Amino acid sequence: MTLDNPVLSALLPVGLLIGIGFVAGKAKLIRGEGVRDLSNLVFLVLAQALLFRTMSSVHIERLNFGSVALYYAVAIALFLIVLALQGWHSRSAVIALGAIFSNMLMIGVPLVGLAYGEAGLVQLFALVSMHALVVLTFATVVLELLVAHEQSQAGQGERRHLLLIVGTAMKNAIVHPIPLPIIAGLLYAQTGWGLPAEIDRPLKLLGDAFGPVALVLVGVTLAHTAIGMQLKGALVISAIKTFVHPVLMLAAGWLFGLRGVQLAVMVMAAALPVGANVFLFAHRYRKAEDLVTATLAVSTAMALVSVSLVLALVPKLPP
Repeated sequence: MTLDNPVLSALLPVGLLIGIGFVAGKAKLIRGEGVRDLSNLVFLVLAQALLFRTMSSVHIERLNFGSVALYYAVAIALFLIVLALQGWHSRSAVIALGAIFSNMLMIGVPLVGLAYGEAGLVQLFALVSMHALVVLTFATVVLELLVAHEQSQAGQGERRHLLLIVGTAMKNAIVHPIPLPIIAGLLYAQTGWGLPAEIDRPLKLLGDAFGPVALVLVGVTLAHTAIGMQLKGALVISAIKTFVHPVLMLAAGWLFGLRGVQLAVMVMAAALPVGANVFLFAHRYRKAEDLVTATLAVSTAMALVSVSLVLALVPKLPP
């Protein structure tokens, strides 16, 4: 039995995986003290395999940079707006990342495939291939700069020169569990060698486990989170992610001449719920962890409405 509604068929597995993790957490099958270790497994092992393998087949010369560049320009502009409104500190940067980072792999790929077919997937894959490289690397640099500035302002020891702060932050941003495998994979892709099957298969198995395990981890964390206390903030961030983001993308895309499937896929990508990488960022930096956990669950529910609106309204726009 399959669901005829493409939105439900894409979002339901995500909700079920979060629900399984929630039940496991409540039943104490995975206790609170084990969440950090599970987070390290996802962030430092599974994500590494997924990011390196994905980028190892990306050939820069084959990418369509026009619509992709516009998508990232809109996302980064929204990131900076949210960061400015929240205040220029590291916690705000994690929240701002939640307002722009979409769950493109687990939800976007099946949803776009069902709604727009191969033409839509080609467009989405161009976006996905650079998603982590652009958005996560940018967010990491901003986070490291803010963390370094906060540490220098904490009054502990001698204040460091601004150039030293920037240099340390840039080094930490590159030698980091997210940008490092992305850069390594992208550089390897340019050799044209391809991954040997003996290496590709285990990397694929690890990468395929990333999405499900990360979402189960969200559910486990949710079981130990007082979501009621975070609900207001989660609703605000989720609304920005699933409604403001796609509206801005639609306006920018229309202004710059995107039409048809190309525009629809860009707007759909913006309307998707928050991706699990934001949750992992929150855990790594120990900033806004409860709020981000609640936001992943709330934004997934909100996306039922936002994605349905995109599917219904974008095709009716005049050519």
